[in-house]
Amino acid sequence: MPQSLSGKKILLGISGGIAAYKCADLTRRLIERGAQVQVVMTPAAKEFITPLTMQAVSGRPVSDSLLDPAAEASMGHIELAKWADLILLAPATSDLIARLRAGMGNDLLTTLILASNAPIAVAPAMNQQMYANVATQENISALTQRGMMIWGPAAGQQACGDVGYGRMLEPMELVAHCEAFFGPKPLQNIKLAITAGPTREAIDPVRYISNHSSGKMGFAIAEAAANMGADVTLISGPVALATPANVTRIDVESAEQMYKAAMEHAVINDIFISCAAVADYRPSQIADQKIKKTDDSDQMQIVMVKNPDIVASVAALKDKRPFTVGFAAETQDVKKYALGKLAKKNLDMICANDVSVEGLGFNSNDNALHLYWKNGEQALGTACKQHLAKQLLDIVVKQYQQYSK
Repeated sequence: MPQSLSGKKILLGISGGIAAYKCADLTRRLIERGAQVQVVMTPAAKEFITPLTMQAVSGRPVSDSLLDPAAEASMGHIELAKWADLILLAPATSDLIARLRAGMGNDLLTTLILASNAPIAVAPAMNQQMYANVATQENISALTQRGMMIWGPAAGQQACGDVGYGRMLEPMELVAHCEAFFGPKPLQNIKLAITAGPTREAIDPVRYISNHSSGKMGFAIAEAAANMGADVTLISGPVALATPANVTRIDVESAEQMYKAAMEHAVINDIFISCAAVADYRPSQIADQKIKKTDDSDQMQIVMVKNPDIVASVAALKDKRPFTVGFAAETQDVKKYALGKLAKKNLDMICANDVSVEGLGFNSNDNALHLYWKNGEQALGTACKQHLAKQLLDIVVKQYQQYSK
């Protein structure tokens, strides 16, 4: 196992949410990568997972009391505050987030936060309605303004049965964030633009043609690039994803809108990554009113015309051409089609993935990529999209450095 977090001291603050059960696996994964993990639990957290469990996986006694005479005899809470290289709050409930904003120190965890100069990462976890509440959003915004990092949340099925934003990021996703935070910044002073998500091609005022892209891969790359020091512009189709920290986002709907934004920003960026699933065709005419179903016909014919090829247009730039990376989402003959696009579109690199494989690609949290460039290739095995994004960008950096010589 690569020791990507070797010697790093991570204080894991666990508050009282159901996602606390994931912290045993999170701790184990961090330690596998060389980190030292000190667990601090709120009283409510102990109702979901026991200190004994966390002590067993971390190899360290768990701290959970502000008024522990033995610890306070040596100013234990102050020593812990000085010890940490990073404070990771996972899960961070709405209550903990509210207390952080208020500057409260009414338990050991919040006291440590007040007493520490260490950077703080917050991994929200709560019911989707609680997350969407104006008070919670204002609290998170205030923490961001104070310099705290907000990692997540994710969207999906929740323990209460609701569906929406509020799920804590999975352990390996949080590990990827930690690795990116402590890792080198090879994209420092580099400007990177990326397209992500689907496009919607209107048929009439209520209907459109689109695809299954969730935007997760593109957003993961944008987030990883920002963590690696890049100045990132994210051009996104319609998706239900939160904007990554330190990323400038431009929202578009159609392929033509994405083309316009991409061409405008390609010439002012060093690297351009086309990860969006852009519709190849659009209706030649958009009806002004809803097209009504008729009794005398069982068919509706729509004349389609080609959309502009965004990544090929960027790669064809004569002046201020960025290092250009494309994606090829295929269901068969993946290598053949990927290599064909690499050559035909004059790309510097192409990332191929087989979206026919169950559990990978569209709408999935995992993916697998095979990268091709002139005289080279590399396979990136199945992993969460955050890890894949970091691996991909490591290779992009190497190829870009050769390109820019």
